Amino acid sequence: MTHIVHRNPHVPLPVAASGSGCTIIDSHGRRYLDASGGAAVSCLGHGHPEVRAAISAQLDALEYAHTSFFTTEAAEALAETLAARSPAGLGHSYFVSSGSEAVETSLKMARQYHVDRGEPQRHRFVSRRQSYHGNTLAALSIGGNMARRALYQPLLMESHHVSPCFPFRYREAGESDERYATRLAAELDQTIVQLGADTVAAFVAETVVGATAGTVPPVPGYFRKIREVCDRHGVLLILDEVMSGVGRTGTFHAFEQEGIVPDIVTLAKGLGSGYQPIGAVLAHRKVVDVLHQGTGAFQHGHTYVGHPVACAAALAVQRIIQRDGLVERVATLGPRFEQMLRGALGDHPHVGDIRGRGLFWSVELVADRASNQPFAPSLKLNARIKAAAERVGLLCYPGAGTVDGAVGDHVLLAPPYIVTEAELETITDLLHQAIDTAVQEAHASR
Repeated sequence: MTHIVHRNPHVPLPVAASGSGCTIIDSHGRRYLDASGGAAVSCLGHGHPEVRAAISAQLDALEYAHTSFFTTEAAEALAETLAARSPAGLGHSYFVSSGSEAVETSLKMARQYHVDRGEPQRHRFVSRRQSYHGNTLAALSIGGNMARRALYQPLLMESHHVSPCFPFRYREAGESDERYATRLAAELDQTIVQLGADTVAAFVAETVVGATAGTVPPVPGYFRKIREVCDRHGVLLILDEVMSGVGRTGTFHAFEQEGIVPDIVTLAKGLGSGYQPIGAVLAHRKVVDVLHQGTGAFQHGHTYVGHPVACAAALAVQRIIQRDGLVERVATLGPRFEQMLRGALGDHPHVGDIRGRGLFWSVELVADRASNQPFAPSLKLNARIKAAAERVGLLCYPGAGTVDGAVGDHVLLAPPYIVTEAELETITDLLHQAIDTAVQEAHASR
């Protein structure tokens, strides 16, 4: 009997006993190829000796110091490392313990920025439908994942949502990338104006949408147009790269491929690779200068902000990523992985779309390719694929409600940056098997 409040008490879980590289081994000795890194977390894989040594060394030196009394060498070095990997100006870090905390922190920072600038009326946030920004109440409020929001709706703060940049589902027939991006930017502009431009604090978006819609990259030019709208109205641009950042899409920051620089960006998963809980907010100098010159201090904090062991782990991860050229490796492997997926599943009768960047890919399932009609939610196809994949030793990350929060199924893949081409081939083959098995089971259950 377990005394843990598990996510789903009706589904017994194997016990993860050990891990090495891209493999997790359970207590019965069964091996699983970790093709999703948990939730795009384990970018270095499991059991990396250098990260373990860094954690041990920090524990030997100092396990904890509260940031109202001290800074630490680990936190300072990590902040310096992130500043060096970021565009000029985007060099100020605030370290927390999760992606949700990072997003929550970014909202408070945006609010205080406007107050300290003499615009206290700016309190509204705009984000996109079919997005996810975390599970704290404020982060959930701005998120567009309807299923996760539903239970807590009475507790959520005011938020406003515009259309996602999701061409497979929402681009109009014959609409070019340019026209689609222009239409979406115009929608954001109109929304800001209708709300009262001087009341909007920030627009929040995942640079590459993560688990809610399944690794959806923006169309070319979209974020440049969004940046222009935000600048025109004095609205901060917050990019959520909790999943897509730190090399996952083939550049250190996913936004580098969009030709823009945000005012604030959030990081988490690939920052510490799961070796310790850590997230970060990177703020532009223009934001931080206002806080320092206004109130004089950021009015926010958690007990474990800048935790030295977490920072030491993340610093080791980042040094390895840079030393071993792993971001460049992701950029090289990404097109190869795409070829494998399209070669194996591109003509599958129930695969509607294959999309992503770097080592961040999703396969969206459809009941009918001609119309791209989704499977009925009652069939729980994504969960069936996850279960079928586990039976053949593959870990993938399933998603439901892909299309609009109610219907649609996809499977997300985010293998470690150290994955080999042979392992990518195995991932592709096993996923193909799991999809076929799950579809057969779904048809048989009708």
